[in-house]
Amino acid sequence: MLPPMISVAEATRLVAATIRPLGTELLSLSLAAGRILHEDLRADRDFPPFNRVAMDGMALRYDALVAGQREFLIAATQFAGQPPVTGTPATAAVEIMTGAMLPAGLDTVIRYEDLLFRTDETGQRHATVQALPPRAGHNVHRQAADRQCGELLVPAGTRLEPAEMAVAATIGAATVAVARRPRLAVVGTGDELVPISAQPAAHQIRRSNALMLQAAAWQAGAEADSFHFDDDPAVLHQELPALLAGYDAVVLSGGVSMGKADFLPEILQELGVEQRFHGVAQRPGKPFWFGARAGGAVVFALPGNPVSTFMNFYRYVQPWLQASQQPAGVAATGRGPVPAVLTAPIEFRPAMTHFLLVSLEYSPDGRLLATPERAGGSGDMASLLTSGGFLELPPEMEHFPVGIVLPVWRFRE
Repeated sequence: MLPPMISVAEATRLVAATIRPLGTELLSLSLAAGRILHEDLRADRDFPPFNRVAMDGMALRYDALVAGQREFLIAATQFAGQPPVTGTPATAAVEIMTGAMLPAGLDTVIRYEDLLFRTDETGQRHATVQALPPRAGHNVHRQAADRQCGELLVPAGTRLEPAEMAVAATIGAATVAVARRPRLAVVGTGDELVPISAQPAAHQIRRSNALMLQAAAWQAGAEADSFHFDDDPAVLHQELPALLAGYDAVVLSGGVSMGKADFLPEILQELGVEQRFHGVAQRPGKPFWFGARAGGAVVFALPGNPVSTFMNFYRYVQPWLQASQQPAGVAATGRGPVPAVLTAPIEFRPAMTHFLLVSLEYSPDGRLLATPERAGGSGDMASLLTSGGFLELPPEMEHFPVGIVLPVWRFRE
C-alpha cells in the first residue's frame, strides 16, 4: 500500500527545497530571446541621449515667439542621423525631422501643420508660425527624460522578451549572461504504449505523454530529450542510471502506483535516489513520487493517466524548472497561479486538494472567469483541449459557490 499522503503545500515545499541555480552562460544577444537574464542591464548613456526632435517641422527659439516674431528665415535643414546644425541666428529657424538632435540654442519645434511657407525673390525660404506652442520645449523629447546614464533598466532574473531585447541592443549588450537551460529527460513507461506512427492493437495506446511533457518542458525554457522504457525491472536498472547522471531532472510518466508492474519507486531508491514523498492528497495525480539523487538529478515520477501527468507537470515541475533558471537569491518570476472567479457551483467532498479543469475568459469589468469543463476523469485527455487552466480547490472546503475567488494554474496564454 502507498505510504501516508502528504498535503499539496508540503509537496510544494519539498520540491522547492531541491531547487538550485543551474549556472550561467554567455550568449550573443541575437540568440538570447526567451532566456533568463543573469546580470543587470544598465543604461550606458541617457535615454534619450540628446534633446530629440519629436515632430517634423521647424526648430526655433521660443523667446523669439514671446517677443512677437512670427516669420522665420529657414537657415538650414537637418535630418535624423546628421550632426546638429550650428550657428543658427537668433531670428532664424532650422527645418528639422523627427529623431534629429536639436541644434544648440534652439529649444522648440513647430510641426509642419502649424506653419505657412513662402519663398522670397532671392530664393530663400521662410516659415510663418500659425499656431503658437504652449511652452518652450514643445515637441522636444528632452535628454535623460526617460532614463539616466547608469540607471538600472533590466534586472537580473528577467526573461528576455522583445522589449528587453530592444533595450539590450540599445545599450550595446552584444553578449548577455543568461541562465543555462535545464536539461530534462522525459521518460514514458509501459508495455501498452506503441510509437506514435504505429497502428495500436485494441489493447494498446500511442505514446502521447512523453511528447506532451517534452513540449511543456520546452515551453518552460528547458532542453528535453524523450525516452521510452517497457515495464521491465532489468531494462529500468540498465537505462535509468545514465539519465540520473546526465540530466538535471528526470520526469517519468507511469509505473508509480500500486500495480504489479509499478516497479519505479523501488528501483529508483535502489539506484540511489532518495525518496522525498510518495503520494499527495490531491485529485488527480495522487500517486506522485518525488526524490533526489545526491550530486545528480531530481526525479518527478508522475502517475501515467494523461490528465494526472499534465496537471502534476504544471503544478510542480514547471515551477521547479522556472525557479532553477533564476540567479541565486532572485525569486522566480514565471507562471504562478492567478486569482479567478468561479462561474458555477462545485462540490468536492474528499478531504484533499482538487485540481479542477476550467475554461477561462475575462468579464467586461476585467475579472478572470473560470468555468468548469466536462471531464471524464484523469484519463480524458481530450478535456484538456477546451480548458485553459485548472483551479486549485483547497481540501478544507466541500462547497464552492459561484463567485468564490480561487487560484488558477494557467497552461495557455
